[in-house]
Amino acid sequence: MLKYLTDIIDLFFPKVCLACHDALSDHELHLCTNCRHDLPVLNHPHDSENEVKKIFYGRIPIKQATSLLVYEKKGLTQQLIHNLKYKNQEQVSYMLGSWLGAELKEHEAYRAIDMVIPVPLHKNKLKKRGYNQVAGFAKELANELDAEYMDEILIKVTNTQSQVGKNRWARWNNTEIFKLQNHEKIANKHLLLVDDVITTGATIEACFNVLTQAKNVKISLASMAIAQ
Repeated sequence: MLKYLTDIIDLFFPKVCLACHDALSDHELHLCTNCRHDLPVLNHPHDSENEVKKIFYGRIPIKQATSLLVYEKKGLTQQLIHNLKYKNQEQVSYMLGSWLGAELKEHEAYRAIDMVIPVPLHKNKLKKRGYNQVAGFAKELANELDAEYMDEILIKVTNTQSQVGKNRWARWNNTEIFKLQNHEKIANKHLLLVDDVITTGATIEACFNVLTQAKNVKISLASMAIAQ
């Protein structure tokens, strides 16, 4: 009977790939086999000399840095993130967080994380979209790392335009302003700051500088993707 009901549900509400939107087969979850195979996973994302960490050399003293995917214009990762941000496919965030989290918990440096903090959206953008696209990603990372999820620490107080389509210079000059609250909750903690796509690193650097106003914090980074 249950199988019959499941077949009826799948007929009217078929499960589709979160990247290409093709129908999923019974053995596929979230992504079709082709997209899972074709997604550009970042090589050696946990190496101390990885590409994510290199972006911040000489800028901010991060402890660890990692990213799951490579983001290329018109590529599969771009399509996946676009569906997350603009097609109401919030489950993409949870899926990527579970994927990366399962890898990170195998590394001792990330098992020392106390708290996971998402880069926040301005309240107007949050109201319009209905969710912070980074939240599910951060929650799954916190769950896998047995850390606390906190979205009441960083607040975005300036509403900025979308970064999509802007060149590197424009991104650097588009100042994003964040505010720290409840700073006592992060004192003496190792934080994992998470975002969707790292490009120039300007947003992460701005968040980092605000978070370090708290006493004796250590900060590592994780993102869904890194632009190359």
